[in-house]
Order: sequence, then structure tokens, then C-alpha cells
Amino acid sequence: MSTRTAPPGTVTTTGPLPEAGTAAAPYDITVIGAGVVGTAIARELARHRLRIAVVEAAGDVGEGTSKANTAILHTGFDAGPGTLEARLVREGQRRLAAYAADCGIPVEPVGALLVAWDEEQHAALPGLLAKAERNGYDRAHLIDADELRSREPRLGPGALGALVVPDESIICPWTTTLAYATQAVRAGVDLHLNCRVEQVVRADDGEGAGEGDGAGDGEGGCHLLHTSRGHLRTRWLINAAGLHADTVDRMLGHDTFTVTPRRGQLLVFDKLARDLVRHILLPVPTALGKGVLVAPTVYGNVLLGPTAEDLRDKTATQSTADGLAALRSQGRRILPGLLDEEVTTGYAGLRAATDEDDYRIRLRREQRYVTVGGIRSTGLTASMAIAAHVTGLLAEAGLHLSPPVDHAPLRMPNLGEAFPRPYQDADRIAADPEYGRIVCHCERVTRGEIRDALHTLVPPTTLEGLRRRTRARAGRCQGFYCGPAVRELFEQQRESST
Repeated sequence: MSTRTAPPGTVTTTGPLPEAGTAAAPYDITVIGAGVVGTAIARELARHRLRIAVVEAAGDVGEGTSKANTAILHTGFDAGPGTLEARLVREGQRRLAAYAADCGIPVEPVGALLVAWDEEQHAALPGLLAKAERNGYDRAHLIDADELRSREPRLGPGALGALVVPDESIICPWTTTLAYATQAVRAGVDLHLNCRVEQVVRADDGEGAGEGDGAGDGEGGCHLLHTSRGHLRTRWLINAAGLHADTVDRMLGHDTFTVTPRRGQLLVFDKLARDLVRHILLPVPTALGKGVLVAPTVYGNVLLGPTAEDLRDKTATQSTADGLAALRSQGRRILPGLLDEEVTTGYAGLRAATDEDDYRIRLRREQRYVTVGGIRSTGLTASMAIAAHVTGLLAEAGLHLSPPVDHAPLRMPNLGEAFPRPYQDADRIAADPEYGRIVCHCERVTRGEIRDALHTLVPPTTLEGLRRRTRARAGRCQGFYCGPAVRELFEQQRESST
């Protein structure tokens, strides 16, 4: 199989949309949403020589749910047996683990312990083991309280036993989304940021199909997308809008599900807390989700959370005093010593919960439209499998796909503490001293890393975007000391590019 060598696509953030999506040259496929699922779909479809656009309401990729999750690469042991989610999580875990190794995305297979704190939870563990086995995961096993204590000596008192899931891992979600987007754009996908879809109408296409190799399925007609940056025409439409997937679905005339934003608040503890925990510590799940966990991160911190609060406001990503107090209370029971450590920051994310305990992926062949909705906390793990599944649905619907072409190899900057960082690489510093000039001392981020991030194919448009690409300003001082220097480097680059 050959390697993709198509001209790179464009990344636009302001101004009217370019001509590629006009009546003269409609896109073959447009993906709404540049989160981890939308970018994964675009990357997969770009292997088939199609003219593709991704439109995103925010100013960066991964700006919604994808940036604010628990950063776990799941095995799918506790998914609903027989569901689409179970299959795609299981397949996605294999795909993403291999992809991460190839691209340098940090992953640590720390394993998980599903801890029982009372008799009712303890009695539920055998059923959860059986559930894992029905999901095709046969490496889980039960341990008693003594074995649990030997594995996690800092655990709070009263734990009765646990289910061990050795293959649960921690991963960098920011780098994963950026890797997908980078390969997609490099393969010719146009990425339109700050581009909110306001209306979708069906328009006749007098020119017939577009010019891409995959366009000739013999049907006419296009979707006309009215966006905040102008009009865009596309023959096929994929709705990966996350929290707003139900809104887009209604634009196409469907009212089959409603997304209820489920807020998850989390606390991030300082790196000095990292030695307190060896595994991902999971609670016995409830109907609202997996519950509050304690987990290490690939960045060297420890997470406590998330809460599970069903809301109506799809923008309510603020933390609350009650939510943080509840986290502290539960954290004190799970890992008492954690509450003696410094909190670096807190954040909240919204998951796209629906009234069905499964993904809402549906092809509407007559409309040339695919809904990819209800993708909850497992979406990161399942992302590559979701992309392959959607591609298969399009092929079944009559979209002609040329033989797939492999993407050129990609190596992402390492943000993980378990792997060498630039400031530790003497040879790299000798070749380029900028990798030895630390700007953010909390996270050991160098001028070279910031420079590289600002010159990538999908560069940051904000300081928060730069933080997700480098960890600059993400440490203990939260930019108090390094903020001015980081901002100066960022603004110098913006000025030089205008």
C-alpha cells in the first residue's frame, strides 16, 4: 500500500470560506465537529482521495469534550455487552494503542483496580468480571482486601476487594486529537475553525458529482451549509458535533434523540502526589457513569473526579464549590493522603449523554447523511474504530471509495513524563540550543518546543491551545511566572505570520 502524498489542505480561522466549498466545486464530504471523533473520521476518509472539509465552531481542534476528560484508554470491560459501543471501544483500544506507539503519543499501561467499599459493591464484583468476559476481555480477575492493600498501600481504610483490569491505560488526549487533525490536513483535508453551522438545507446540484475520485456514486444534489463564515456545499455530511449533535440532527429534519450535557468536574493534583497511586482507582459504576476515580496522568499529575451532573446548559463548563467539595470528600475516602497535596488546577467537561446507553451512529442514505451522536467518555478510545465504522457505512450507502492510501508517518512531540523530554536530550540541545532554554520551569517546557508548536500544520490560535500542545503554563504556578514570556513568544509568532 502506498503512502499518501496529496497536497496539504488548508486551515482557516477567519474570513469567508474559500472557493473549495462553493457551487463550482462542492466538497465530497464535510464533517461537522473537530473533536477527537470528527478528526479521526476526517483522517480515515482522507485515505480515499476525497475532497473533505471539517468545520468547527470553536477556534481549535479538540476544544470541547475532547480536551476535558479523564484521559483513559479503556479496554471496554464494562461496556454494555452486545452494544455498538462495546465493539467499537474494544476495536478502538487496539487501534489507538498501536497508533500511539507509532506516533509517539504518550501511553502508560498502569492498569485499573475497581475497588469495592461496602458489601453491596463487593457482591457486584463477580458480575462485573462476568460482564468483562462477555465483552471479550479475559484478563480481569478478582483480588481480596490484602492483595489490594499490597498493590495500593496508600488506599483508604475499609476496602473489601477489587476487580483488576490490567490493560487499562492513561493517554494524552490533546496529542491524539492533534495527531488526527495533522494527518488529515496533510492529506488534503480543509479545516475551517471558528465556523459554526447555523443551517443545513438540501440544494440541487446541476453540476452533478464533485471532482474527487470518490465522488461518482451517480446521485445528484448537495447539502448547503450556512455557517458563521459563509456558505459551504457538500455532497455527503457527517455530524460529529458532540454536545450539539442533536441540534444538527434537527437541522436535517430528525428528532430522535436529545443530548443532555453531563458535567464532570475534576481536580488536578501536583506532581508530588504521583507516588501516592500506582493504578487507576475506579469505583463500582452507577447509572450516571463510572463515578469518581483517582488516576495518574501521563503528565505526572493525579486526577480526582469526575462528578456527574445532568444539566441543560451546553456551555456550563465552570467548576462549582459544591462539586469540588464533593470531590474532596470522596477523594479523602479513596486516598486520604491525596488531600494533603497541592491542587494545581481544576476543570470541568461536558459529556454528550443521551437517553440510550449506546452510541447513536446512524446512516440516512437518502440524505447522504451520517449522525455520530451520543459519543460519551469512551469516545477517545473508540475514535479510530468509529472512523472505520463510519467509512464502512458510507461505502455501503454507495459512496465510491478508491483503494486506501496510507498516511505518511507522523511523530508527535512528547508531553509525557515517562518518556524523554527535549530538555533532557543533550544531543538535541547540542544541535539546537533552543531545546535547552526552559521557559516554563514547572513543566520544563523549552523555547524550542514553543517555537515548533507555533509552526506546525495545525498551529494554536490561543495561549490555551499552546498549553495543550506543549504544557506551557499548565504547571504548579499556572503561568504566574512564565506567562509573560510565553505570551511574548506567542504574540511574536502571530505578528510574524500576518
